[in-house]
Amino acid sequence: MDEMLDRLGQTIKIALPTSVIGYEVVCGELTVSAKAADIVKVATFLHDDPACQFICIIDITAVDRPSREQRFDVVYHFLSPRLNHRIRVKAATDEVTPVPSLIDVFRGADWFERETYDLYGVLFTGHPDMRRILT
Repeated sequence: MDEMLDRLGQTIKIALPTSVIGYEVVCGELTVSAKAADIVKVATFLHDDPACQFICIIDITAVDRPSREQRFDVVYHFLSPRLNHRIRVKAATDEVTPVPSLIDVFRGADWFERETYDLYGVLFTGHPDMRRILT
């Protein structure tokens, strides 16, 4: 399984060399690090490319590391039911630099982006209704 995920990580990195910073396979899970400004490009590739087919967005959340300059890792989880693979994509940002919304690629990103904004303060651009939902 790790070899298959490593090949998938290589495929993604080769296809998007300026957008993908790197990838790693740990404990049977593939994590891709991407530039926040290119997250729509990365998500579109993962969705549309026949080698990927990640057509389901599972969730979007964030990890807050206040000691870092780019304190937030925005974390995306996708599923490819056809290939039976999951992938995690991380994109670093700070509290003032917005991340492009994935809503045009994954309509289900709507609520997840609003929740991430509300709970962490991560800003998203291009979202049609960026309102707080919980606080």
